Amino acid sequence: MTSTHPTTCAVMVDGLTKTYGQGETLVHAVDGISFAVDPGEFVVLLGPSGSGKTTTLNLLGAIEEPTAGRLEVGRHDISALDEAGRTAYRREEVGFVFQLYNLVPSLTAMENVQLIAEITGPDAENRSLAALERVGIAERAHHFPGQLSGGQQQLVAIARAIVKDPSLLLCDEPTGALDLDRGRVVLGVLADLAAEGRTVVCVTHNSTIATMATRVLRLSDGRIVGDVRQSDPVAAGDLVW
Repeated sequence: MTSTHPTTCAVMVDGLTKTYGQGETLVHAVDGISFAVDPGEFVVLLGPSGSGKTTTLNLLGAIEEPTAGRLEVGRHDISALDEAGRTAYRREEVGFVFQLYNLVPSLTAMENVQLIAEITGPDAENRSLAALERVGIAERAHHFPGQLSGGQQQLVAIARAIVKDPSLLLCDEPTGALDLDRGRVVLGVLADLAAEGRTVVCVTHNSTIATMATRVLRLSDGRIVGDVRQSDPVAAGDLVW
């Protein structure tokens, strides 16, 4: 990947734009947004459906390419990468957690995590067990997804995301399929990971979940309409929605 000048920002976005269609059908899904994220911040992208928050997350994760603007993660200019560089970035430096857990049903929890561990470094088995232990699900390592609750499956998905030790963790509605109690557990793990220095960016339409973030970026019609830092975020265990 191509390195740029050193920076203390975990993420730097400058004029980032994503459009679809052309002419009268042109849609600005993300419309020239700019922001910077510090290492260890827990950032929530908050907004209703269609506000641009998931597209922004996909741009941060190099799932989609920007139409215009600049995106840096650490010292890497992601917006300038070719397809091979984007693939390497997704594989090595960013972890993804989605609303649907996307676990392989025929593999155990351990084996699901090892799928990623084996392509991102040595000692895959020990690293996978350590990741499961980190999210508190190691006792279910040899269970299949069908033998796990939704919350447990999401914890396995988080373990799979962090086993490669990514600098950036991107989460798209990670509690959308969970009840309150299981959602609290998952959000608590994400908050703990941020407290340890990992940068977490989480998409949600739930304003209550946003109260636990250290920073909230509010989106509307592809633009940032609010940027609030929260010095005293609510603990995950105290959330009610």
